[in-house]
Amino acid sequence: MGIPLTDAEFGEALGTFADTAFRLELQPAYSEPCEHDTVARFLAGDPQPPTEVPELADWFTQVAKLTGQGKRIERVRVHEDPPTDYQRWERWIGTWNTGAGETIRYLTRRRAHEVGLLPAAGNFDWWLLDSHRLIVMRFDDTGHRLSNELITDPANLVQALAWRDLAVRHSTPDDAA
Repeated sequence: MGIPLTDAEFGEALGTFADTAFRLELQPAYSEPCEHDTVARFLAGDPQPPTEVPELADWFTQVAKLTGQGKRIERVRVHEDPPTDYQRWERWIGTWNTGAGETIRYLTRRRAHEVGLLPAAGNFDWWLLDSHRLIVMRFDDTGHRLSNELITDPANLVQALAWRDLAVRHSTPDDAA
């Protein structure tokens, strides 16, 4: 249905939108190799500033550059109640994301079910770029990203826009979470 993207192509696409980038996050935890040690340190009570992790620092720099150009980067994170250990870490590093210019909102999984976002939106994450490119990210049960897929089919884009609007409407800003 879509075009498979390598990790490099995925990363490149996230820097090529003209106006808006929106991410819907649905996983209770992610298993990104670059985050393993910093998450472990956070959980052990010895938090490492995410700016000391090169891949995270690169993301914050990219967000600041893009938002400095007037572009908008937003995400809604669907979290457990109470949040998983990983999600507690995400909330903590969210300060750096928002400091770079990203807008983050939160929605509990229960509320996502109540408003009809779940299970309808599936169990995969995605980025919607300029309302005309959708990058679907599929994960295994432990949060390892298995694939990235570029979708430009109009019906899928319309559905993603509706889910984005529903998620934003029923979520709360980062500072209210």
